[in-house]
Amino acid sequence: MRAFVAIPVPEDIRERLEALQSDLPVGRLADPETFHVTLAFLGDESVERIEAAHEALENLAAAPFSLRIDGLGTFGGGAPKTLFAAIAPSEPLDTLQRKVRSLLHGAGIMPDRARFRPHVTLARFRPGSGIEAALARFLTRHASFGSAPFPVTEVVLYRSHLTGDGAIHDALAEYPLTWSVSGLP
Repeated sequence: MRAFVAIPVPEDIRERLEALQSDLPVGRLADPETFHVTLAFLGDESVERIEAAHEALENLAAAPFSLRIDGLGTFGGGAPKTLFAAIAPSEPLDTLQRKVRSLLHGAGIMPDRARFRPHVTLARFRPGSGIEAALARFLTRHASFGSAPFPVTEVVLYRSHLTGDGAIHDALAEYPLTWSVSGLP
């Protein structure tokens, strides 16, 4: 089972990102219903290992916080493969991502070790499709794209099904972020 751990994007931010996508003249658009910020990609794992990940993530302890989108970018260098909305630097997000990875390691799961670059994928491009000029114009037009802060109140363990039209994500479990009241009278 292909799985990952992520923060879902709230509806108002999804709508802003979908409106932005409507101006993109090239690429295969990501389904707005699947917008998320990946914390850890587990890849293909057995059901037993996904259950172990779930059990570990039930011990996740973190307080809610806010994120915001701060600009657009691409992965793939001179031949862009992915267009994304960048997430502004956030110490609470970095801390949450480290906690998730630590819990997964404790369960014997070693997520992808790629450098953490928090983002929301907006579109994908086929290699050699000649989209560079149109994409450059799009990025110039939307250079100042961003969002107001939005709340992060949960982390979700997703299953991902790959199809010819893109990935379909199913939430397997949700882990709410809560304010700790320990130590208070």
